[in-house]
Amino acid sequence: MTRILRIDSSARPVSGGSRSRELADRIVGQLETQQPGAEIITRDLAARPLPHIANDTITGFYTPPEQLTDELTAALALSDQLIAELKSADTVVISAPIYNFSIPSALKAWIDHVMRITQTFAFEDGQFRGLVADRPVYVAYAYGAGGYASGGPLESYDYMRPYLTLLLNFMGVTSVESFAVEGTTADAAAVEASMAEALNQINVHLGG
Repeated sequence: MTRILRIDSSARPVSGGSRSRELADRIVGQLETQQPGAEIITRDLAARPLPHIANDTITGFYTPPEQLTDELTAALALSDQLIAELKSADTVVISAPIYNFSIPSALKAWIDHVMRITQTFAFEDGQFRGLVADRPVYVAYAYGAGGYASGGPLESYDYMRPYLTLLLNFMGVTSVESFAVEGTTADAAAVEASMAEALNQINVHLGG
């Protein structure tokens, strides 16, 4: 059975105006059409926030498995679970709005748990190497202002898409496709036009 891991990070639900979640809904819907019966695992990082990593978590990251105490094992349990979800997924869908030119802190907490030496990346002979097998990752981005696209006046202000793409690549995942809507704080007609364009791009790419 195909397994799709969906990760949402907007503080808003779709009913509250989350455009990134709306794009993710379309992506997942298209994937389900292609792969009937797919298992969907959803991580709503706003509805169920993850705790930030703590000292014991970091200590556990760098402790050899045979030296882990019960306390460190417990501190690593959530990281173990999140990494297992990621590695077991055939496809990953991530939705993220831009907050202060970068990703939401809820998504950063997830990243801090899954970016783990010997589990999702290795450092050997002076070089880093990703340990997560490549798989399709679809990312739905939402930008409050316009101009973040390539060549736009705000392109250099976008620390969200380059950062998330870098981290996925660093872990070994290079098959990353991005879909974005800009100007979500504009007037209703402009927002709907931008959404229609982004949704159409998803339809074209995923064969809808």
